[in-house]
Amino acid sequence: MVRKSRAGEILETFTRCVAERGYDAANFSDIAGELGLSKGTIVHHYGTKDRLLASAHESYLRRRLAEAALIRDRLATPTQQLAGLLYAFVLYQVVDREATVAFQREIVRLAGHEAMAEGRRLRADYLGLVRSVLADGVASGEFRPCDIEVQSLLIFGSAQWAWTWFDPDGPVSAEQVGAQLVDLVLGGLAVRRSRLSGLTAVDGKVASTVRQSIEDVSVMQSDS
Repeated sequence: MVRKSRAGEILETFTRCVAERGYDAANFSDIAGELGLSKGTIVHHYGTKDRLLASAHESYLRRRLAEAALIRDRLATPTQQLAGLLYAFVLYQVVDREATVAFQREIVRLAGHEAMAEGRRLRADYLGLVRSVLADGVASGEFRPCDIEVQSLLIFGSAQWAWTWFDPDGPVSAEQVGAQLVDLVLGGLAVRRSRLSGLTAVDGKVASTVRQSIEDVSVMQSDS
């Protein structure tokens, strides 16, 4: 197994601290103490705490964009593609839990800080990908006409707060929650609701494609 770089260890530890306690309570002293290094080493790699958070956001969003692109490419229709993206939104609560919680609880910091400019661009790219799937669905007649901008924001909003209530060790799995999100969103968008049953199968093609895409990106990034 390839050992993480010092910068990678710092980023991973910081991300976990933010997930557990929030950005304001995460500090260089705790990270340095846990990793057995000086605060100067953290500053050497990242400069400021804002820059460290920006790096965490950027790393997170690049993973999500790579997975979303695979999901879109591997599923044939806009209906399947949107269902896949919806599953992924919930699966992130399990497969990349700490980074997801850290990102979601501090996403508001992307709004205006200069250090977060690249994170804002990446998030816009992700939002653009989802909107392109929605637009394709409307154009093909699979989705009823809708306000694509509002629909995409409603989808993101519903997924954004899952970290506050979803319990990975609870009685309902991420796949089951994902299936319910698919049913909720596509139940309102799909012209032919009869097709939903196949999309909400937790062991079906869509869910399996999402899991494989997430795994493939993880492997590609660990090998790079």
